[in-house]
Amino acid sequence: MDPATPQAPSTPRWNLDRPFLTGRFYQEVKGKHRLGDESSIGGQAAEVAIGCYNAAVQELIVIDDCLSAMIGVEGRYISISITKSAGEEEDVHFHLDASMDLALQEMAKRIFPLCKSFLLISQFVESRSQFKNGLVTHAFSAALRELLLDYQTMVAQLEHQFRLGRLSIQGLWFYCQPMMGPMLVLSTVTQKCSASSSMGSAVLNLLQSQVKVMAGDSAVRSLLEKMIQRANDAYLGILERWVYEGIIDDPYGEFFISENKSLQKESLTQDNDAKFWRERYSLTDGVPSFLSNIANTILTTGKYLNVMRECGHHVQVPGSKDAKLMSSGSNHHYLECIKSAYDFASSELLNLIKEKYDLMGKLRSIKHYLLIDQGDFLVHFMDIARDELVKKFDEISTEKLQSLLDLALRTTAAAADPCHEDLMCCVERSTLLKRLGVDGNDLEEPLSITGLDTFSLSYRVNWPLSIVISKKSLTKYQLIFRFLFHCKHVERQLCGAWQVHQGVRALNVSGTAISRSSLLCRSMLKFINSLLHYLTFEVLEPNWHVMHNKLQTAKSVDEVIQYHDYFLEKCLRECLLLLPELLKKMGKLKALCLQYAAATQWLVSSSVVLSDREVKSRRPTRTEDSKSKPLKSKNLPQKSRSISKNAAVTSSVLKFEREFNTELQSLGPALSNYSQAEPYLNHLAQLIMGIGNNH
Repeated sequence: MDPATPQAPSTPRWNLDRPFLTGRFYQEVKGKHRLGDESSIGGQAAEVAIGCYNAAVQELIVIDDCLSAMIGVEGRYISISITKSAGEEEDVHFHLDASMDLALQEMAKRIFPLCKSFLLISQFVESRSQFKNGLVTHAFSAALRELLLDYQTMVAQLEHQFRLGRLSIQGLWFYCQPMMGPMLVLSTVTQKCSASSSMGSAVLNLLQSQVKVMAGDSAVRSLLEKMIQRANDAYLGILERWVYEGIIDDPYGEFFISENKSLQKESLTQDNDAKFWRERYSLTDGVPSFLSNIANTILTTGKYLNVMRECGHHVQVPGSKDAKLMSSGSNHHYLECIKSAYDFASSELLNLIKEKYDLMGKLRSIKHYLLIDQGDFLVHFMDIARDELVKKFDEISTEKLQSLLDLALRTTAAAADPCHEDLMCCVERSTLLKRLGVDGNDLEEPLSITGLDTFSLSYRVNWPLSIVISKKSLTKYQLIFRFLFHCKHVERQLCGAWQVHQGVRALNVSGTAISRSSLLCRSMLKFINSLLHYLTFEVLEPNWHVMHNKLQTAKSVDEVIQYHDYFLEKCLRECLLLLPELLKKMGKLKALCLQYAAATQWLVSSSVVLSDREVKSRRPTRTEDSKSKPLKSKNLPQKSRSISKNAAVTSSVLKFEREFNTELQSLGPALSNYSQAEPYLNHLAQLIMGIGNNH
């Protein structure tokens, strides 16, 4: 039960201290006999032993005492004692005068179980009618009170017959027999309830189990079904508000659905575990047996209605004013009402999210940006934000990046997207490998981490779309984006290196280090292009279309969440982000590509001999960005340039080539091994192995 649930009102103390208000004085006050005799009672010897009377007089006295005992009052020769066991369970004992006729003693003992049942049921009704015991127990106690009223009416009628001289001890036993079974069963139920302090659904389950036990006794079964119906009415009242309005009206914590008020809808955009949808409303252990098969349907129905109410979209379940939830015997009309309410709530919320809040439009927008479906804005952004992204991550101005991102969005095709203003940039504190828990210390130094390694995009999602696109889902999108973004960065750097090689293509580079470097650059480009092709056209696009088709046929919001989460999980796995060994190998290859691209200007310029000193003095350094202006044949006369053999250049190219080939050759078999369990890796393995063979 949620701690925020209001406490039940306490029962006034005077209701417990004044036994004459509850009837407990029958057992607690042992003063005068109910007929006005001054004789002693309660275990003390009477003035005259009953054995002094003849059998006929004894029978009259025993009948009178038995009638008193049947309503919990001691007689002259029948006393009552109530004891408590170690478990605080009350037990009732009846005592007879030893001098009583044996036949009369036997007849009186047959009636005592009925007397005992009355006392136990009466005690249960008085003690369990307090506020704290809940609505179900209140309703059950009220039904028992009505039964006891009928029982006391029967005793009054028997006493009237006795006063008219028409009732013998055998007649009293005859009239008591029909009530013996039902009273005994109900007293057993009340004892079990008291022993376990049952309330709510536990009381209903106890009554249901007792009905099954008494299947052979139609009279007792019928009585128990009436008790269940009365108790059910109180419980179904709570259920009715939930399935028709999405409101938990449960002052005593009896309902099988609990509400965690500490979880607010705003947490969906902040909580990486997306607990709101799963834990704001959840099932407890106390589900009534007759609702166990549809408990999840009931939970979902109320959740859907609650979401619509939170959106300010007030709906009325069709027929809810007339279709009152009722349960009686084999009548299961309430099941039809619940199913109807679920169908309505499900379709209404789904239409609300799809039509009014345009879920598919929002998902397509996220696909354009975070899955780089339309990359023109990203190319423009990487061009204008290059100077900021090459800084260390803790030196980057997020505000400046955001303004550059807005500029890129407004000046490209993304400006036509009405949701482009929801896109935001962010700079993470760690690289993708560390974010995924992969040990990549051998790939990078902490000081070398730049914005290109930590840049990411985020997306603003409002309620109620945050139910589907939660913070947890956005985090998965961001992981995929960061991987794609870094691959795009590597591709751009290698393209710059390739342009440098094209600048000296007119020279005779055959048999030189430049020739080997050109082949290596082409292999690296083929590797990164193959990886990008696999990620976009063999993982993201096919899986997106499968999810899109499923969302069109989804019947409920839970199905939408399920299909969307499955899409993201599948994409993460097929993009290698959940395969640490392969991801680490990919990271090493990309790091080699970046190192090579950064050294390309130095490798080429160191091999070109220029006759013009001024041009020669402007030779780029090794650390200069590969996007610097390359050496092109049209800038200088052909006769002023030639290729020389530089041992340092040759050594560097061979080292890059050797390391790249080693990593590439180790990646191929690794992909082949993983493809046995992950068949989708087969094509990527073939592409990678093809690069190695060609090279």
